[in-house]
Amino acid sequence: MQKLQREFGLGKEMFVENEQILSEMGGFIIFVGSERDDDDTKHIIMNFSSPDALKAFASQNDFKARRAAAEVVLDPTVVTTLSSKTFTSTT
Repeated sequence: MQKLQREFGLGKEMFVENEQILSEMGGFIIFVGSERDDDDTKHIIMNFSSPDALKAFASQNDFKARRAAAEVVLDPTVVTTLSSKTFTSTT
């Protein structure tokens, strides 16, 4: 979960502009959405190829700077790491 200081669409633009960097780091976005009663709070579900890829992404200072420039509030950002026991379809 992250807070935005600007409207939701500007955060989306930042992700679109940096999607290739995310992909090169072994990650991709599954879902991004804002809370119904708080458009400034967004929830992001991402997938990474490995725990090391996630660590590399989290410590990448250039991307942090781009997020800050898009007025994403970097602290606090709540990160929940899920296990590999997941599914995306019931069929």
